[in-house]
Amino acid sequence: MAFLVAGTLQVASQMADARQSLERKGKYGLQGPRVALTLSSSGVLASTVAVLEDVLRTLGFESCQKREASVQVFYRTTKESEASYCPVLRSSLRGALCLGDVEPWEPQPEPSPSAQYDLSGTRAALLLSVIHGRPGAQHDVEALGGLCQALNFKTTLRTDPTAQASILSPLQAFQEEMAQFRERLDARRVPVSCALVALMAHGGPQGQLLGADGQEIQPEALVEELSRCRALWGCPKIFLLQACRGGQRDAGVGPTALPWFRRWLQASPTTPSHADVLQIYADAQGRSSGGPTPGSSDQADILMVYAAAEGCVAYRDDEKGSDFIQTLVEVLRADPKGELLELLTEVNRRVCELEVLGPDGQKRRKACLEIRSSLRRRLCLQAQLRPLPPRGC
Repeated sequence: MAFLVAGTLQVASQMADARQSLERKGKYGLQGPRVALTLSSSGVLASTVAVLEDVLRTLGFESCQKREASVQVFYRTTKESEASYCPVLRSSLRGALCLGDVEPWEPQPEPSPSAQYDLSGTRAALLLSVIHGRPGAQHDVEALGGLCQALNFKTTLRTDPTAQASILSPLQAFQEEMAQFRERLDARRVPVSCALVALMAHGGPQGQLLGADGQEIQPEALVEELSRCRALWGCPKIFLLQACRGGQRDAGVGPTALPWFRRWLQASPTTPSHADVLQIYADAQGRSSGGPTPGSSDQADILMVYAAAEGCVAYRDDEKGSDFIQTLVEVLRADPKGELLELLTEVNRRVCELEVLGPDGQKRRKACLEIRSSLRRRLCLQAQLRPLPPRGC
């Protein structure tokens, strides 16, 4: 019997000054009490819940409340039970989170080769960007294109794609470009080790990508297209989405736990209300129409990075480009050998610190990334290549 475990850990950023919510740069301070709540349905084995509670107590959670709730339970069919599943992680954390006693900044032993993706093969990137009607988008294209070149990606760039036939809408062209990208990878005679796809366009209220003609497409359809690429089986597939996911403009949350006189004397920066959340789906999350099950083996090795939280606006400056893409390029250029998930957490920290003066008036707004990962190994984009065997005479 399969069941859904959605563990949500939210560091109480509303209870402290945003500048002090991370004890030191890039690390959460967890000196205060830790509390946990376990919700389970009647179909979940009591022994499973007991094991989870033991783990939480070992990690220092003082209060571990347990309640029964009408949590939906997913059952695998016979065919599904023969397939493998992988966890899916969703994160908006702004720093390293260490629940144990190990300090994350201490030197760590080198990971074994099997724990890291081998990127010795060809790396391919596809940059799809709508420039028309999106001032500043060209800066993102130039910055991201330069980064891909520095990281040895063979890059295909399409701006304002109209595909080959005029009868196709811009977003049908997105689908066509992705299909051609997949076909080119499958036709390669040399191994492919990694693919990066950047989708930069206007976004709809439900997270759709919007064209100038108002037509829409779900980004997940493009992810599914690339998931069918035989050349990328077992290889990391990175998706960067610079687009709005709705119309909400986050004003952020303030330092409510500070004494009143400190709040009056200093205007501390606010924290995005969607920040500091970690969700781990240990099994299937439910089925999309006609698509593969999120968390199943055919959805492994995928990393998706959204420029905005679900339902929120993604900001872009007419003269500088978007906060997400520009910060991403800055962080990766500064530490190209770093582990990508750790670097993305640093990108999110910097984006969360920004205060944007949105087009809706003089009020400052906040933004927060969402990182979804089903990666099974460490991913370092400037990893050492495996040495080639010596040539014969």
